[in-house]
Amino acid sequence: MSLLQRDVPGDAFAELSCFRSEFYACLTQRPDALFELGDALLCSDGPVKTLVELSLAPEHRRGHGALYGGLNRGRLDVSRLRRALTRLPLPRTAEGRLVLAVDVSNWLRPDANTGPDRLFCHTYGRGRGSAQMIPGWPYSFVAALEQGRTSWTAVLDVVRLCPWDDIIAVTAAQSGKYSSGCMWQASGGSATRPSWSLSMPAMT
Repeated sequence: MSLLQRDVPGDAFAELSCFRSEFYACLTQRPDALFELGDALLCSDGPVKTLVELSLAPEHRRGHGALYGGLNRGRLDVSRLRRALTRLPLPRTAEGRLVLAVDVSNWLRPDANTGPDRLFCHTYGRGRGSAQMIPGWPYSFVAALEQGRTSWTAVLDVVRLCPWDDIIAVTAAQSGKYSSGCMWQASGGSATRPSWSLSMPAMT
């Protein structure tokens, strides 16, 4: 599915093919197993509950042993992947401005007693005044927002927050990195400074 022409204007399939080629290049160890695992994850019908289900997907042409081998011994060049994401066409407002959001999403794991580096994550219950602090792993992410009434976003970066991290410092580092990266992004050399939307949840 990869095309040799990298600068085909307005061709979504060409852009997707180029990104797939760049993503494959970011996989420095066990690339084939990880690449097929990604395809299986994206093409599966409904939520994925077990890794075995992914190994049975048509897009995953290898055995389940290759799946676990890729997860255990595979390696990803994160910096190169971040650069590849910022080079993708990003959604803009009618004025041509990028709107980037930073927020924290929690992966709650109250029963993972042996899970390392868990934090107490602030969550809201269904009733009034039923906010709770539940053990889990918080992730700080940066996303480019679509305009209008839509829930679609272009996620650019995700960082797991550890107990010793300063959430303000992590957010500042992500903001600075993607402000410069997105300003450099191809736009005829006339990139503008993006707008930011920040959300800071409570964590302990």
